[in-house]
Amino acid sequence: MDSKLLWWPAVAMAALTFVVWLRMYFMRVGEMKRERVHPQSVALSAQMAQRLKDTRAADNFRNLFELPVLFYLALVVAVQTGQVSTIILSLAWVFVVLRIAHSAIQCSYNKVYHRFYAYFAGAVALWLLWAVLAYGLMR
Repeated sequence: MDSKLLWWPAVAMAALTFVVWLRMYFMRVGEMKRERVHPQSVALSAQMAQRLKDTRAADNFRNLFELPVLFYLALVVAVQTGQVSTIILSLAWVFVVLRIAHSAIQCSYNKVYHRFYAYFAGAVALWLLWAVLAYGLMR
C-alpha cells in the first residue's frame, strides 16, 4: 500500500484543528466585544474561565492536542516501520471521523453523553491502532 495514503488522515486532523481554532477565535473575540472584556483581564486561562461564559471551542481546541498527539505519532511509526496497511489506514480514518464528531458535538450543542461516546469510540480506535503497530513491531 502507498504510504502517502496515511498522511491524508493527518491532513484531515490538521484541518479539523484549524477549523476549531477559527471557531474559537471568532467566538472568543465576539464574546469579549459583546461583554466588553478587556484582553488583559483574561491573560491567564483561569481568568478566561471566570470571565467568559462560552468556552466550548477553546475546550475542544485543547482536546485536539491530547489524544491526537498519539495519533500523529502512530502515523509516523506506521510509515517509518513499513506498516502501512488497510487496517492501519482504516483505524486512522475511524479515529479522524470520530474526532470530527466529537468536535462537532462539543463546539455546538455539547451534550456530554454524546460527546463521551464519540471520544471513547475514537480512543478505542486509537488504542487498536497502537496495538496493531506494536504487534507489527514484535514480528
